[in-house]
Amino acid sequence: MQSAAAPRARFHLRSASLLLICSLAPFFARAQGESGAAIYARACAACHGDDGRGRAQSQVGFETPLPNFTDCDYASRERKADWFAIVHQGGPVRGFNRMMPAFGRALTDDEISTVVDYVRSLCRDASWPRGELNLPRALFTEKAYPEDEAVSNTTIQTEGPNSFTQQIIWEQRFGVRNMIEIDMPFHRADLGDAFPSSTGAGDLSVAVKHTLSHSLERGSILSVGGEVSLPTGDEAKGFGAGTTVFEPFVAYGKILPRDSFVQVHALAEIPASDRLEDEIGLRTAIGRTWTQGGGYGRSWTPMLELLAARELTSGADTELDVVPQLQVSLSRRQHIMAGAGFRVPATQRSDRATQFVFYLLWDWYDGGVLEGW
Repeated sequence: MQSAAAPRARFHLRSASLLLICSLAPFFARAQGESGAAIYARACAACHGDDGRGRAQSQVGFETPLPNFTDCDYASRERKADWFAIVHQGGPVRGFNRMMPAFGRALTDDEISTVVDYVRSLCRDASWPRGELNLPRALFTEKAYPEDEAVSNTTIQTEGPNSFTQQIIWEQRFGVRNMIEIDMPFHRADLGDAFPSSTGAGDLSVAVKHTLSHSLERGSILSVGGEVSLPTGDEAKGFGAGTTVFEPFVAYGKILPRDSFVQVHALAEIPASDRLEDEIGLRTAIGRTWTQGGGYGRSWTPMLELLAARELTSGADTELDVVPQLQVSLSRRQHIMAGAGFRVPATQRSDRATQFVFYLLWDWYDGGVLEGW
């Protein structure tokens, strides 16, 4: 009669065997001229499953959960360069678990590119915008890509009375192409004898964005949206408009050669009260990203924004601003980023001060604040 220990022994032996296959996969993965599916079957399926859904913990013998490559919400978000880096260098290069081994010595760059393309094809729904179209965040130009982010944005006046604005922004994606954004500003300003060192909340804004079209082949993405600013701030202190303001907008992003890009954002501001004039604006950001360590390290993105705004009233002047800036990734997972720059008036310089603007960004879908370092 077979003892009860025998099935358990076979189970643990199977788990240990799969764990060994996962860890040794890079050493026998290479075979010239294979398709992406064949490379995946040889090098990846032992852990990630034949269908890409990931094997259970009881099968692989370790606790680290495995991703589901067929889940488009997961598989569509990151750039191919990030997938390539993880396959080439292993999980730790992007702050993930060491159980994801490095294949850089077992597969050529072309083979890694081929298998990454295959893995990403396991998401069968092409309506999800690809992560390559998630271009770097500029200080003022709205992105077309729907996001899951939290941003702390600070604006400081560099001339005149001391004042600064702190914005807490929450962005959450819903559905395939949609996003909602909530923006709560807080102000502190030296307003003279009437309101010395005043502090208060500004106008709460709620916005919705929808991606109309996107194409990785063309490297472009187009979105429309609308924002409503509610009169929650103190108008007397200059902390609010004193009326509801509607802001329809269009956002467009385009990938250019050599990791460059351009983003365009057209908007209108329509106050509910006749006391304020309607206004239109056009914002453009152009930049380029450099990544340290041969594409595996920290990313640096210098950008230049050009901002134009004009009230829709006869004889109104057009305000023009130039905004040189830099964005840098802080975490290895690149989900914590910082950006900073100066908004410099190009017109009406005597009436408008230069501002220093900086932000901290947390892409919370990619992990907690303390993860991925």
